Amino acid sequence: MADQTALEEVLRQIPVVGMNKIGYHYLLGTLAMDELDLTKYEYGGANVTGFNLLNYSDSTLRRFLRGWRKESPAKYYGAGTNRIQLQSALLVDSVSVLANAFNYMMERNPSIFRGIFRDGVVYNNDAPGILCRSPSPFPWHLGNEIISAIKQSHVSGLSGKIVFDRTGKRKNFTLSVTDVSLKGRSKVGEWSRERGFKGPNWFDTPKKNVTHRGNGSYIITMNEEEPYVMWKKQDNGEPLVGNDRFEGYCVDLTRELAAIANFRYTIKLVDDKMYGEYNGTHWDGMIGELTRGEADMAISSLTITAQRQRVVDFSKPFMRTGVSIMIKKPEKEKPGVFSFLDPLDEKIWMSIAFAFVGVSVVMFLVCRISPLEWNNEAQNGEVIELETVFSLKNSLWFSFGAVMQQGADVFPKSLSGRLVGTVWWFFSLIIISSYTANLAAFLTIERTNPRIRSAEDLAQQTEIEYGCMEGGSTAKFFKNSQFKTYQNMWAFMTSRPGVFVKSTDEGLKKLRESKGKYAFLLESTTNDYKNQKKPCDTMMVGPNIQNKGYGVATAVGLEPENLREKINLAILQLDERGILTKLKKKWWYDKGECAQKPDSKTNPLKLNNVAGVFYILIGGLMLAMLVSLFEFLYNARKEAKRSKGSFKNAVRSKARLSIAGPGEHEGDYAEECVAPPPSYGAAQMGYIPSQTMVTFRGTERKTDTEV
Repeated sequence: MADQTALEEVLRQIPVVGMNKIGYHYLLGTLAMDELDLTKYEYGGANVTGFNLLNYSDSTLRRFLRGWRKESPAKYYGAGTNRIQLQSALLVDSVSVLANAFNYMMERNPSIFRGIFRDGVVYNNDAPGILCRSPSPFPWHLGNEIISAIKQSHVSGLSGKIVFDRTGKRKNFTLSVTDVSLKGRSKVGEWSRERGFKGPNWFDTPKKNVTHRGNGSYIITMNEEEPYVMWKKQDNGEPLVGNDRFEGYCVDLTRELAAIANFRYTIKLVDDKMYGEYNGTHWDGMIGELTRGEADMAISSLTITAQRQRVVDFSKPFMRTGVSIMIKKPEKEKPGVFSFLDPLDEKIWMSIAFAFVGVSVVMFLVCRISPLEWNNEAQNGEVIELETVFSLKNSLWFSFGAVMQQGADVFPKSLSGRLVGTVWWFFSLIIISSYTANLAAFLTIERTNPRIRSAEDLAQQTEIEYGCMEGGSTAKFFKNSQFKTYQNMWAFMTSRPGVFVKSTDEGLKKLRESKGKYAFLLESTTNDYKNQKKPCDTMMVGPNIQNKGYGVATAVGLEPENLREKINLAILQLDERGILTKLKKKWWYDKGECAQKPDSKTNPLKLNNVAGVFYILIGGLMLAMLVSLFEFLYNARKEAKRSKGSFKNAVRSKARLSIAGPGEHEGDYAEECVAPPPSYGAAQMGYIPSQTMVTFRGTERKTDTEV
């Protein structure tokens, strides 16, 4: 019976009928046995067994309760105490899981929820509202993504670590089994889906050999691993003793923590050189030493995991890490024959080509529309010739000369033509300058282009094998992952013999001997460190696949009780003061054996880098067309007033001249532009004697027409 209200009623009725005596046994299906009043059963003699999901020794729950006890019960039901009802705790965890899922979705696609909420209304497939009570409700279009994100959540909640399996059921949680009898309440074991019931023998014996004995000195266990903990080399042959025998990142970190938290310590190396795994009966490694009382703290590259958190206390992470990809550095590429094209992106080259043709056409049109571009010269006192030097061929030549910075033998005379030339010269100046600045780098720098850049690249190919340390945390991550890509990667690794290695050094050896056909998956901090060691032929690619942290582990019940809080505050202070960053730089990069070279990869200019100059060019061309149209209309009006003709005829005549050229419609043009009778003054009106022949000559058309 799992319903809490019904269960409480049944438990009240059992003593009434006298069934709470010796010989009666009850197994309660509740997950909050501590919330039940079982006083009558403790003194009646009946045996009652139940479960508790909340673990009040859990650091997350204790942290929440410190603030919960300060709240007013009038504001929050159940507040002001050191306890919280399971239903309330699960509600808090539900909100945390949803928030974690939504953050995960928005990190992968920041615009996924854009447009969902409009004016306080939820939209589903652009339709307002979600009709949950409809006979045939239409599912929310983001429902599957949210469910998938929830299944991938990893949250530290009030009820413990929250993880789900493929079907959406919670896994990796632990229920404490509590027994109520004449002896009172007592914990008799723990139950979990993965391990089943574990009685008292499952727990490691509490601390037996308390090393500090209240004098403020602690035994700190460490695992020898570069660059975290290493044996220090002797100077001048003098023997090293005590903590001076060791050096490394964790040794320096311990010294900084002790100075802030004010404690003394002694460093010891873990006996079995293991970090800490549960083998079914007991813990090994540093975690085992903490649970057996052989050490008080563990400071090393010890990953914070849910399983370890159940038996020891962890501080806040002092270093962030994750699963990363190491590959052999590819051979550097020499500049190719056509490397001179690399400084600019393909889209820019195409845009320049279109701009070149477009400017040439606009120059051709502007010079045909503008009357100032037409030459009106008399030859031998008898012939008047009309022509423009900006034919389509000459317009292309003018644009090409500007790009090549060589100039041309023809130049526009009209304002509109000069506007076109000005914006094109400015455009050419910016493009050529940008190209020249980037060209030298592309012709001199040897670039490396790795084929693999992310985990997705690995999963989508089969030519390059990849693996990790056998039985390590990286292998466990891929084995237990619910993400499709990582599941495929695990299936690939398990299907290929020889991809798993026993140690990091073995993985590096296999990587170097594979000639680029093997990728090694390991923690990013180790990846960074190994890449700084000779022969400097490895590199890390892509972002971290998984994010996790290293923390300081302390034995449960370690005195004083606030020691872990002091360590947490010390880690925060070291982080804020930049000491943690300084320590990592010291042991990873300052002591590196590979020269720190700047990134030699030079990226080509993209279209958005020079989009502004294209906008200026287009704007200038449009302005030139407007000015050309103004010149055309102004000169047509001027011609109409001079010839006493209509403005419409003058516009039509000049339009024919601009479109067809002087070789077409020459008769109409001559008739419309003929001077009035001589009485108005030949000098003022441009009168042409009747005996004079007028020749219209087109630049491209090799024809003359006489009128």
